[in-house]
Amino acid sequence: MLEIPDLRQQLALEYVNPVSLGVFVICLAAGVALTAALQSPAPIVMGALIGLYFLFAIRIAKQWQKTAVLRLGRYRGLRGPGMFMIIPLIDSVSKYVDQRVRVTDVNAESALTRDTVPVNVDAIVFWVVWNAEKCILEVENFERSIGLSAQTALRESIGRHELSQMITERESMGRELQRILDEKTNPWGITVQSVEIRDVHIPPGLEDAMSRQAQAERERQARIVLGTAEAEISEKFAEAAKLYVNNPVALHLRAMNMLYEAIKEKGSMVIVPSSAVETMNLGSMLGTAALAKSER
Repeated sequence: MLEIPDLRQQLALEYVNPVSLGVFVICLAAGVALTAALQSPAPIVMGALIGLYFLFAIRIAKQWQKTAVLRLGRYRGLRGPGMFMIIPLIDSVSKYVDQRVRVTDVNAESALTRDTVPVNVDAIVFWVVWNAEKCILEVENFERSIGLSAQTALRESIGRHELSQMITERESMGRELQRILDEKTNPWGITVQSVEIRDVHIPPGLEDAMSRQAQAERERQARIVLGTAEAEISEKFAEAAKLYVNNPVALHLRAMNMLYEAIKEKGSMVIVPSSAVETMNLGSMLGTAALAKSER
């Protein structure tokens, strides 16, 4: 409902502009002044007719706009940007063509991927008119044609890709769509500069299943890493056991180092069984250490 007033306002600005309206007012005012001076209605009639002529003869195209002039239905050439003149009732002007970069939203709802997954895909197409003559004369409604062509190409591309590819390879999919659309629209005088895939919507049930699958895959990887670490640790323990088997002194020193590491923290307490003390011969070691200290 909001687009109708905007369209009417745009058409009004194309056919009536401030310059033509100002010339019309000047001509009408001159006719009124001459009528008052000459006491004759002819000047005001002539002024109104001349003003109406310039009102519909003067056209203005903005810097980024171009339009085609048709004289009695035959193409006469492009006009714009700037001010130009036409002959009312004989010449007609086509729709003004915007030659700036334009954006078209495209969506494909409930399209099936290669692995038969229904998805909703949103994309945007950046395109520009590089030849206004071809665009006006050869395409009836180039804006609608761009949208429909992009939607068809998007559905075809979805059918050629699997869901995982669509999620992880959006850039390559966009480049493929850009190439397909550019080949189709280039003869129309339109170049598709790029296509960007904004979002890929999947059903909620499938999204939950994929989330659980990803979580299970992460747990599997974590268990694999943990098992690999355990295997490496057991290999190191086996190598250490080979070194300690024929060297009990080194084993005792290692045990004493482990006790020291355990009790060096403040407030910690370690209870060692008497059998471990006898095995490590800690009593004789401590006694020898105490005797050496007293002799000093």
